Amino acid sequence: MIERPRVLCVDDEPKVLEGLKLHLHRHYEVQTANGGQMALELLEREGPFAVVLSDMRMPGMDGAALLSQVRQRSPDTTRMLLTGQTDLDSAIAVVNEGQLFRFLTKPCPPPVLLKAFEAGIAQHRLITAERVLLEQTLRGVIQTLTDILSLTHPVAFGRANRLKRHAVDLAKQIGLHQAVWPLEVAAMLSQIGCIILPNETLEKLYRGGIPNEKERAMVARVPAVTEQLLSGIPRLEAVLAILRNQDKPYRFNPAELDAIHVGGPILKLVGDFDALINQGHPAPRALDTLRGRAGRYDPTLLNALVAIRSPAADQQGSPKKEISILALQVGMVFVEDVRRKSGALLVTRGTEVTPGLLERLCNLRDAEDLPPVKIIMAADLVQDG
Repeated sequence: MIERPRVLCVDDEPKVLEGLKLHLHRHYEVQTANGGQMALELLEREGPFAVVLSDMRMPGMDGAALLSQVRQRSPDTTRMLLTGQTDLDSAIAVVNEGQLFRFLTKPCPPPVLLKAFEAGIAQHRLITAERVLLEQTLRGVIQTLTDILSLTHPVAFGRANRLKRHAVDLAKQIGLHQAVWPLEVAAMLSQIGCIILPNETLEKLYRGGIPNEKERAMVARVPAVTEQLLSGIPRLEAVLAILRNQDKPYRFNPAELDAIHVGGPILKLVGDFDALINQGHPAPRALDTLRGRAGRYDPTLLNALVAIRSPAADQQGSPKKEISILALQVGMVFVEDVRRKSGALLVTRGTEVTPGLLERLCNLRDAEDLPPVKIIMAADLVQDG
């Protein structure tokens, strides 16, 4: 049995909702809401929907405001507005601002209604298919790049892993749940420019050492090299925007809660937090240090980081165990650095085991002689500070 597309109709007049449901129920799985707040609750609880149709004039929250919220919370959902003649100018303005797929005027004949929903469903399928293709293609490219980074520059790869987890956790804490992938990708690729740095320099920086003049010049080139490498990959505009925005002033705005606007400031904040942890600061001291840098970080983001990375937020029950290098599996995460007997750094804490990294470690001639490593499964990982 073919699953029918799910749609949501919103109007404060029960008879209008009954009429909409009567005309649509044969083709779609129809949900109704008698106001904006109820619609948002349905979206949160039972969404996403392929199409949301809302009346313009409703008490409390009008249709334009509701559909703006739908756009933020469910970007792939096709949004349509139902309006009377007196609201026509407002509806046209909303459409022209790019917030809606189209608007319908009251009274709306059933054939017009059905045709609009057919077009809305087609638009939703197009957007969804394009997004899935884009994400799958880019993830393949990104996986290859990060695998290469893991094999050649383990310090940079470990930092990228940690930044991704910090950034995604922080995004969820502030309410950004949809379309987080540009932030994930930006975090993972933020260190790709480190391929120009010698491993000795990277390890010095990882330990909190002070780079010399030559090393400082190389480090200063990393962002430009990163952008040069990524600019040749199509459809990474959002990722590049996040990387460029890390040092720009930012003030949290719920109306602009998307990865492009907030991603750069998030990466900057979690990057500085990670650097302090690497320098030997326990999580509480690192968070206090960040608080003391007045005006450098947005207060909302900083408070959210404190909420997820303070010791009270840690899940002490997450299972950690010591195993042999030869018993590693893809998806495990190193809790501590892994070094050769000579002291050379093989893997940094926070690094997730990928197929390429697993093969490299298992191919080490002295793998059996390495001490047991402490790991945790990625799904259970919580920053242990």
